[in-house]
Amino acid sequence: MSKGKHFVVPMVCVAAVHLVTFLSGFFAPYDYSEQDRHLPYAPPSTLHFRDAQGTWHWRPSVCALVERPEQFGVYEEDRTRCFPLAFFTRGYRYSAFWLIQSDRHLLAVTPPAKIFLLGSDGYGRDELSRLLYGGRLSLCAGLLAAASSVGLGLLLGTVAGYYGGWCDAIVMRCVELFLALPWLYLLFALRAFLPLHVSPSQAFLLLIAVLGIVGWARPARLIRGIVLSEKERTYVLAARMFGGSDFYLMHQHIAPRTYGLLLTQAALLVPQYILAEVTLSFLGLGVAEPVPSWGNMLAALQQYDVLVSYWWIWAPGFALFLVCINYWRLASAMQVAAEGTAHWQ
Repeated sequence: MSKGKHFVVPMVCVAAVHLVTFLSGFFAPYDYSEQDRHLPYAPPSTLHFRDAQGTWHWRPSVCALVERPEQFGVYEEDRTRCFPLAFFTRGYRYSAFWLIQSDRHLLAVTPPAKIFLLGSDGYGRDELSRLLYGGRLSLCAGLLAAASSVGLGLLLGTVAGYYGGWCDAIVMRCVELFLALPWLYLLFALRAFLPLHVSPSQAFLLLIAVLGIVGWARPARLIRGIVLSEKERTYVLAARMFGGSDFYLMHQHIAPRTYGLLLTQAALLVPQYILAEVTLSFLGLGVAEPVPSWGNMLAALQQYDVLVSYWWIWAPGFALFLVCINYWRLASAMQVAAEGTAHWQ
């Protein structure tokens, strides 16, 4: 029961984060590029259940913000101008899972009021909306890059372990080369050879390709070890004697034995690649503004006054920490489950 709980909790947390970010258009009150230049660095909105006269209301409300004279980024609430929240309202159009078009949103507030549950940035853009949209990009980059690395590692590791000889020697020398190189610096070097000024979609695809190429070596080496062991099993030798082709043997008998390892490696690689994407975008080498990612959102912290004055700008960093911790917990639970299965076998 305890082992199941250790597996279920991080799995539920990871699934919930991905679901919320992939449905960011529904949960985000505003479009990620919508600006309000009158409210730069507005603090997180306070939800009020009592009005200025002390009357209780079941629907929370937010009050209009008024900037203090000659004090940039310092606001006071105007309790005489409060606006109730509306739920499941219509607003700007968005795509859910890049397929379904909708204009339904979880919550909104009547203009001219603004609801900033996580404050706003220097351009008056809602930090929560950008956090959700940026999380969708950063998490997708991690997932797709990990899938590319694991897929390439599966292909090369299976071929090297099954055929051996010169094929195995070439693949293993490449593995040793990639493992010996510091992958972060290799990532910077590969990105330096790519065009610097590209569209956000092109930068996203380039990031996935570069990350996938860098990280295939470790999964390939581990899969090769499994293939070397499995191809000598009795049932594989029997299938070969009955005329099974190499592709049939690898696909039906050997590859399924690697799936547990593949899932564990993917759970380890995803947070590494999310961190890599955040690092590149933070340094200006990834997806550029106005499209948000957690990296370019954190880039505002390079300004000292932002770093010390506006704590809500740290929100992508806290989200990144929680995502990585839960992925690592999930990978640890998978590894313990795989070791238990191997012991009983």
